[in-house]
Amino acid sequence: MTDQPSIDAVLDELADEFDLLGDWEGRIEYVIELGKELQPLPDADRIDANKVPGCAAQVWLAIRPAGDRLSFFADSDSAISKGNIALLLRLYSNRTPDEILGFDARAALDRLGLPSALTRQRANGLNAMVGRIREEAEVYRSR
Repeated sequence: MTDQPSIDAVLDELADEFDLLGDWEGRIEYVIELGKELQPLPDADRIDANKVPGCAAQVWLAIRPAGDRLSFFADSDSAISKGNIALLLRLYSNRTPDEILGFDARAALDRLGLPSALTRQRANGLNAMVGRIREEAEVYRSR
């Protein structure tokens, strides 16, 4: 139905990009750059119901189902959190609930080396973002 590359292909692409960056400073800078590329989130989506709990920064995540796929839109008031959610949207947006739930996010993030490059608080926030995406996929899968 879509010409979108598989979620594993997107992960491979991200891993290649991260490998080229070398040190953690370069990788974190790249994550921040990803965040700068996010489309602005409409004010109507900046509501408490869309806030991701467990993040030190404010992170909003809006979901728009389109047929059997879920598209995600997000923003944050923190550059690193915004970059982290942009990276997750690159992996997860416009996927079916089954694709989302069948993907091992923890292994993917470990492969990119993100959790070890972040403070514990930011790594917890990243896990909270993944958790929220997975929760939404569960809701839509059961419909």
